[in-house]
Amino acid sequence: MGDGIKAKMINGLAWTSVNVFGMQAVQLVIGIFLARILIVDDFGKIGILFFFVGLSTVLIDGGFGQALLRKKDITSSDYSTFFYLNIATSVLLYLLLYAAAPFISSFFNEPELTDIARVLFLSVLLFSLYFVQHVSLLKKLDYKSVAIINISAVAISGLVAMLLAFWNYGVWVLVYQQLSFHLVKVLLYPVFHKWRPIAAFSVDVIRQNMRFSVGIFLQTALNVIFTNIYTLLIAKLYSIKSTGYYTQANKYSETVNTISNSILTAGTYPVFAQIQDDKERLLRVYRTLITSVTLLIFPLIFFLIAVAQPLIVTIITDKWLMSVPFFQLLLAANLFQSVYSVNINILNARGQSRDTLKLEISKKSLIVFSILGCYQLGITEMLIGLLIANFISFALSMRLIKNAFTHYYRHQILDLVRTLVMSAVLATAIYPLTFLNFPSYLIVLLQSVLFFILYLAGVYFLFPAKWQEALAFLIEKLGGRASMKKQ
Repeated sequence: MGDGIKAKMINGLAWTSVNVFGMQAVQLVIGIFLARILIVDDFGKIGILFFFVGLSTVLIDGGFGQALLRKKDITSSDYSTFFYLNIATSVLLYLLLYAAAPFISSFFNEPELTDIARVLFLSVLLFSLYFVQHVSLLKKLDYKSVAIINISAVAISGLVAMLLAFWNYGVWVLVYQQLSFHLVKVLLYPVFHKWRPIAAFSVDVIRQNMRFSVGIFLQTALNVIFTNIYTLLIAKLYSIKSTGYYTQANKYSETVNTISNSILTAGTYPVFAQIQDDKERLLRVYRTLITSVTLLIFPLIFFLIAVAQPLIVTIITDKWLMSVPFFQLLLAANLFQSVYSVNINILNARGQSRDTLKLEISKKSLIVFSILGCYQLGITEMLIGLLIANFISFALSMRLIKNAFTHYYRHQILDLVRTLVMSAVLATAIYPLTFLNFPSYLIVLLQSVLFFILYLAGVYFLFPAKWQEALAFLIEKLGGRASMKKQ
């Protein structure tokens, strides 16, 4: 890859990885601590309200974030226009949510939700204050600053939550954790990015970006709705405790999903956008990315499915044992999500947002049909329906890739099948250790060591080129550090 594209993508992926892995690592530690102290119901209540917060942030973005990333000539007037639009939208949304809080509480038969919601929804206002600066840093490919800001916000808000948990604040721990997370970002973005809005607002700028942004907005809104739809259904049809179990399982599943998708979306979309007109080059970058990413993601997902029970008991105690089957099914349902995200990403970079919108509508329709067919059977059956719907949707995304790049099905399947089979075999090999009469932490340790050894052997024999690349990279890094020490 010429024109520094390869270097930019590697740098983007590296710092985006630091960002995502750093945030997830800190959140994981804090989440484990809070899960051990707080009761199951607290997570169920917050899980309901996160839907409204998530949907509000999508409405504030409006799809214009990716439109700005894709726009080649961008001015301070453009950024200022969207900044003022975001502020106005957030104020309107907060007023609507404030008024709707009693109805949300009544619908889910949880009286305490009214006061909780009205405080938590303040995060919507805070989000609008830094979103444009976030987009601007991504536009400049300054992933380092974004990583520092995000990790700092997670760490500080986590510390706030841990202190409040010690002081027995209950469900309010989770509320103030979210508010402090956004507040820290509001304070840090101006430190790392000196941009200030100017006195400019252009309706023409909004109109020019509307055609592309609408497709992205609708896709993202659908994703938020359907990411949270099971939380809302479980809260309404079953119990707040079941919602808590599902929310916790979904959080750990989404940790894996977020790691892969955030890296791929934030780290590769700007690069795809820069080479959007070079079809052959795009395909080469795409295939390289797919084979590398799945070699990491597929084994990780199969490993977590195999060790789910002893892992959950070890980290958050057997109080959360009911979350295990939910966790396993959610992991399985998102097995192909990383590849699906890349497919969506590369098509959007080529300006095919309408095609990807149709794909997302098809995916959501399949999920709706699965819910209608399974909700009376139980939560587990609903999640099995989700798994089937996601697999069919991935197959449909393969069809779009075939049409856009003449990248035939057999080649797409061959890029995946070796890693998929290897991961399944490794997980099958370690799963029987779950039934050993050992402490749960020891079982997890044994399964981890065995899986890692088998994984290295699998990569060595099945992916010799990748093995050599990884080895050369390690030698280069270790050699560089050794020479620096000598100096």
